[in-house]
Amino acid sequence: MNRIQRALEALVERVDTPAPIVLVDVMQDNIDRMQAFATQHNLDVRPHVKTHKCVEIGRRQLKAGAVGITAGNVGEAEVFAAAGFDDIFLAYPIWPSGTKGPRIRKLAETIRLRIGVDNVAAINALADAMGAEPERLQVVIEVDCGARRSGAPPEAAGDLALAAHKRGLVPVGVFTYPGHGSAGPDARKRAADDQDAALTVAVRSLSAAGITAEVVSAGSTPTVEFATSSVITEIRPGEYVFNDLNNTRLGACTEDQIALFVAGTVVSDWVPDQVILDIGTKALGREGSPEIGYGAVAGTNAILSKLNEYHGFLPLPAGGFRPGVGTVLPVVPNHVCPVVVNFEEYIVTDSTGTTLERWPVDARGFLN
Repeated sequence: MNRIQRALEALVERVDTPAPIVLVDVMQDNIDRMQAFATQHNLDVRPHVKTHKCVEIGRRQLKAGAVGITAGNVGEAEVFAAAGFDDIFLAYPIWPSGTKGPRIRKLAETIRLRIGVDNVAAINALADAMGAEPERLQVVIEVDCGARRSGAPPEAAGDLALAAHKRGLVPVGVFTYPGHGSAGPDARKRAADDQDAALTVAVRSLSAAGITAEVVSAGSTPTVEFATSSVITEIRPGEYVFNDLNNTRLGACTEDQIALFVAGTVVSDWVPDQVILDIGTKALGREGSPEIGYGAVAGTNAILSKLNEYHGFLPLPAGGFRPGVGTVLPVVPNHVCPVVVNFEEYIVTDSTGTTLERWPVDARGFLN
């Protein structure tokens, strides 16, 4: 019996399903392991809190040695700033429309706030939003390293940093996201190499513009193992805190390093060789495909083949695995981040299932 099954067996009479269960000892090991890796390679850790959205977990990351946090939007930053986090990087191309301008200005007045930018229009809009004190806001130039998401060409970083400087903002460095490292196990190293090359060009571009890149920031969990170039100063992993099936498939973690699963109950078994769980898209999200499934039952080779909003379809594999109605099963998600936003709290235990706490998902619902 693996640790997930053992913990669930001890909890089964004390939780309602569906519920996200966090194994706190596994999670803490993940936090400590990442921090040790960073220390070994002289890197700062700035974990992305979009994965867990939980103040208690963020505090544990800071206690382990993280220099600050990364957030995905202004609302997340506000939640964590209100909880005492005073060094936050918004690694996203924010457009300060509506209430965002005043909110960004307020944050920058109370904490060290950095925002990612990749175009002159956003730089000008942020400078306007800061009013008479643009120097309170630090900006980090985002460059593309092959993911083809947001991010300017690396060679344009210097011009963008110079544009920010001329508007009174404080350009402090560059960052990128090697999202194409999730394409498969062989893609991780290639994407990390692309990241290194792009950041190196971007740093040189800033230098040519007369600006020093104090921050050279890299992500992500799948590629972090290879983010050891001398040009990189910090890493921004997010999923590592919990891990998931995708990272297991990529080789970025082991099954024993998965710290979150969703407990679900078998509620119907009328169809031969299939049972229905009370876990659908409103619990697991929609990450998956018919080829890889939509989540797996820990300790078995059973994979959810389809999800409705409240129903999870679990074909029963050969070999005697036949859970009856009322059986509670531990489902490991493909991608952990979309799961977290579906719940108001975590059920927190350890690998023995002897402890039980509830931690709020504090930044749930904050999307702008």
